[in-house]
Amino acid sequence: MSADEPAARMKRKVYEKELAKLQVQLCHLQEWVKANKLRVIVLFEGRDAAGKGGTIKAITEKVSPRVFRVAALPAPSDREKTQLFLQRYMQHFPAGGEIVKRFLSLCPQIEKYIIDGGIILIKLWLEVGMDEQERRFEARINDPLRHWKLSPMDLESYRRWYDYSRARDLMFKATNSKHAPWHVIRSDDKRRARLNCIAHLLKLIPYKRMQKDKVKLPQRSDKGRYNDQTGLRGMTFVAESY
Repeated sequence: MSADEPAARMKRKVYEKELAKLQVQLCHLQEWVKANKLRVIVLFEGRDAAGKGGTIKAITEKVSPRVFRVAALPAPSDREKTQLFLQRYMQHFPAGGEIVKRFLSLCPQIEKYIIDGGIILIKLWLEVGMDEQERRFEARINDPLRHWKLSPMDLESYRRWYDYSRARDLMFKATNSKHAPWHVIRSDDKRRARLNCIAHLLKLIPYKRMQKDKVKLPQRSDKGRYNDQTGLRGMTFVAESY
């Protein structure tokens, strides 16, 4: 295989093994963020069908939603369109010991204010190729379980591939700063993209494994002991179909 040829798609078994290892490290990162009251914003952007949602799910699957909060913002309301753009997002900014993932674009000046305020800002762009995007859109069209993923905006972005490419490049040119650079992840292979993304995140946020006392379940008290199944008699139970 030449250097220009894409690697074969990662097998599920290999992916799941590597993902489990990385998710353990995310749990260690989580404890470090909490203990040190760090504030982290991880911004995900990319083309439609680039795999942003699946990557975020892989990151947040095994960690606490009270630490890794996800904010996927809808289109702005008429009132929000008249506001300064930062007003929409300020309510989603993290408090000490929290990590927030959200979809938005920030100008370099505002990004500098955020970083100077002590927030770790990480910007990730998932880049999917033209052929792979088409394959994923076709899959959404043909699979009833994925119809909800296909919006009019998706179809428009598919039709205007090159317009979106130019807009991406202009955005990179304007916002790829030294203090807040974009990190681009190739996502034609979703599994490799997710693993590469998590591994990169773990490198960007220095952390140490926290030493915790081993937890031992206490002995249940017999005080006030009674038959706690009696009160369930006569209640309506869900049918055990499985």
